[in-house]
This record gives sequence, structure tokens and C-alpha cells, in this order.
Amino acid sequence: MQSQLFLPTARQTNWLLLLALLSLGEALYLRYLAIEYAQVSLACQAGLNTWLCATFRLVIVLFNYSAFGWIALGAALLNLLRPSILLVALALAATAFGLVLHNANLAGVAAALLMLSLARPAPAAE
Repeated sequence: MQSQLFLPTARQTNWLLLLALLSLGEALYLRYLAIEYAQVSLACQAGLNTWLCATFRLVIVLFNYSAFGWIALGAALLNLLRPSILLVALALAATAFGLVLHNANLAGVAAALLMLSLARPAPAAE
């Protein structure tokens, strides 16, 4: 008997696509309209206290530790070992942030591992 591959259902795939696109959009927004936009960046560094500046500071701290890339890689590795829709969602979101926010080396490996995880057998129903 041939084991079935891990493949999200159509509904799960739609939610994963939505999550990936929203994560990508938020990452692009943060990068190009906060981090690299000089007026906003300088205002936030000068001490402006808004939700955008708080997010700006959080993203800078997480970037310094390559957190987006490491989270994406860790979730993709765990998903490769034991496929789960929640791990796919976490890895997709972190990979989108990692690719846009300059953690592309680790996030790229995570994206490759996510593709490989689709060739893994699905967990046995217990």
C-alpha cells in the first residue's frame, strides 16, 4: 500500500495563500514605507511614539538576530520531519518576512524545505 503525500486541502491552500500574501504585503509595507522611507525612519529614530514606529523598532531588533530567517528555517525543518498545516503556515509567513527583510539566505533554504515537505508522506491517522 502506497502512503499518501502531505497535501493541504483546497480550503487549507486558500488560507495558506491568503496568509502568505498578507505576510508579504506587510513585510513590503514595513520595508518600503517605514524602514527605507527616510522621513518615517528618521522620525521613528528620533523617538516618535506610534504603532508604526514600535513595529519599526521591533523589526530592526528581530532583523539584527536574523529571527525571521531562523523561525522560517526551524518551522520548515519541523514541517519536513512531521508535516502539519500549522507549521506550513508559520514557515510561509516567516519566509515571506525573511525574504523581504534581508534574511534571504535562511528564508530561501526554508522555502526549499517547504517545497520538499510536499513530497513527504502524510502523518498516519491515529
